[in-house]
Amino acid sequence: MAEPSTIARPYAEAAYRLADAGGKLAEWSATIANLAQVAVDARVSQTMHDPNVPTEKVAGLFIGILAGQLTADAENFVRVLADNRRLDVLPEIREQFEALKNTREGVVDAEIHTAFPLDAGQLAELTARIEQHAKRKVKARVIEDKSLLGGVRLTIGDKVIDGSARAQLAALAATLKI
Repeated sequence: MAEPSTIARPYAEAAYRLADAGGKLAEWSATIANLAQVAVDARVSQTMHDPNVPTEKVAGLFIGILAGQLTADAENFVRVLADNRRLDVLPEIREQFEALKNTREGVVDAEIHTAFPLDAGQLAELTARIEQHAKRKVKARVIEDKSLLGGVRLTIGDKVIDGSARAQLAALAATLKI
């Protein structure tokens, strides 16, 4: 069976092209986020995976839950996903759509893992430093992780910069074992 990312790619690219052509990247981003949220609901997921429920009813369920929030194009997108039994990959479609949108807008996602909460000034300073390093606008998400002991660990795309006290202690321990 194909990986979810492989299955999701053509759908994410199609949605992105449609959104970009219409100048509606932000609207489609919100729509796909809402659809992905519906797809991970346990009751909806159970219905999606029930072979006795026709695909039209599954599509109707999504459209009904998000009544008034979907454009005609978005409803058609849901129907195509339902007909191909691909509604379950909506979270991956969302991730890939956001990656395409971020590339277009010159934005990079950054996860900031920190042992302690950052105040607004600290976050702004750290984000500015990351933007200077990445040479792109940064969309930061802060995750509190007490196991770091201190410092921060940054994840920017596929790059990890670990400046945590835990990593420094591990490096020191490895050096002392020589």
